Amino acid sequence: MDLINLRDVVASLLYSIIGIVIFCLAFIIVDKLTPYDLWRELIEKKNLALALVVAGLGLGLCIIIAASIHS
Repeated sequence: MDLINLRDVVASLLYSIIGIVIFCLAFIIVDKLTPYDLWRELIEKKNLALALVVAGLGLGLCIIIAASIHS
C-alpha cells in the first residue's frame, strides 16, 4: 500500500497554481488583443458564438499548459 508522499502533493499543488496563473495571463493577453471587450460581449450581449470560441481557446490553452508542465 503506497502512502501519499508529501513531496508529490506539494509538487501537484505548485504545478496547478502555475498552470492557473499561466492560463489567466494568456486569457488576459487574448482579451487585450481582440478589438472588443470579451466580457461585455459574453455577459451583456450574450454572444453564444464568442462564448464557444472562448471555451475552445480555454481548452486549447489548458492542453498546451498541461503538456508543457507534464514534460
